[in-house]
Amino acid sequence: ESPHLFPVYAQLPLELVSGRGAVARTKDGREFDDFYGGHAVCGLGYDHPALRECLAQSESGLFFQTAALPHADRVRAAAEIVAFAPDGLDRVFFVSSGAEANENALRLAFVTAARRDRPGAAARDTPRDTPRDTVVALRGGFHGRTAAAAAVTDGAAKWYGFPRAPFRVRTAPRDDGAALAALVDERVAAVILEPIQGMAGAVALPDSVLAAAREACDAAGALLVFDEIQCGMGRSGRPFAGEWAGVRPDLLTTAKSLAGGFPAGAVLASEEVAGPLAVGALGTTFGGGPTAAALIATVIRVIREEGLLAEVNRLSARIRAEAVCGPVESVQGRGFLLGLRCSRPAREVRDALLEHSILTGVSADPAVVRLMPPLVLGDDAVTRLAAALAQIPA
Repeated sequence: ESPHLFPVYAQLPLELVSGRGAVARTKDGREFDDFYGGHAVCGLGYDHPALRECLAQSESGLFFQTAALPHADRVRAAAEIVAFAPDGLDRVFFVSSGAEANENALRLAFVTAARRDRPGAAARDTPRDTPRDTVVALRGGFHGRTAAAAAVTDGAAKWYGFPRAPFRVRTAPRDDGAALAALVDERVAAVILEPIQGMAGAVALPDSVLAAAREACDAAGALLVFDEIQCGMGRSGRPFAGEWAGVRPDLLTTAKSLAGGFPAGAVLASEEVAGPLAVGALGTTFGGGPTAAALIATVIRVIREEGLLAEVNRLSARIRAEAVCGPVESVQGRGFLLGLRCSRPAREVRDALLEHSILTGVSADPAVVRLMPPLVLGDDAVTRLAAALAQIPA
């Protein structure tokens, strides 16, 4: 792409310059049905009028201002996302990215677990002899590339780069709640998991695994962290994917489509976790700036007003029913985070779909094509996807 950029991305031969809804356009005027959504970031697609209006208003006022000063947009965004989130997650800390959200969530988990263990805390009345120095993560999980987030990312050892991780990590199977629970003891500060593993190929964890994680954390005095950076903000067909299992975490992280394409992330927490924090306990430069905050509130409003959760569930059912053809043997995942398990390499299927003007992604599983379309996807795009797949040899 450029001799001045780090050569760290494998890029497709496709330069998108504009779009409308879930259709993207190239410099030479070709149009593509976008089932990739900017890696799950373009939740409201391209050129949504509500986002355009929001940006126009921001540009006429404060594009950015420090969190050291109060701002009405930040207050509004906090109220909107708390109302959108599962009950009991009543506090929010805005950041700039998913990795930053997970980094802060893990730090909060250690701080909170240590506070619970102090003499006089509700959970104990004597000092602990065993330190909280461990996090349990799941096989297939991806949580980011910063120090703590990468430490709990499965397979990160091959690119981690740091001389040591900031804490011990135990890795549990993603489909065995009993095996996960067996790893959660008094050394564990937190269990972190994605209710739907994105990079792994859109793997929805069994409800029993989420329930087992909740029960094990309660028994050991650890905190449960749901990483909903990719599967949250309506992508699963509910506001957050953990709601399908009826399990509420102590901490929930989200980013990607949170602000409709503007860099933003958030950590949601219970009052027990966030309430005792002192001034200066956490900090961020760009998190919760006026533009990001205004866009967050707008995204949540549009999801509600346009009935997008119902549309995600309806069209996801269509994809599941109609996309099992050609090279596709089965469909996994939930909502608009789906994996097409193929009989031939996923990269070949992705490239063949490009020839049919359909943009998709791949995953860490070489047999799975990943779909992460905007929530505004329409019926015609699903029809074209199924027709294209039917023309690709198995």
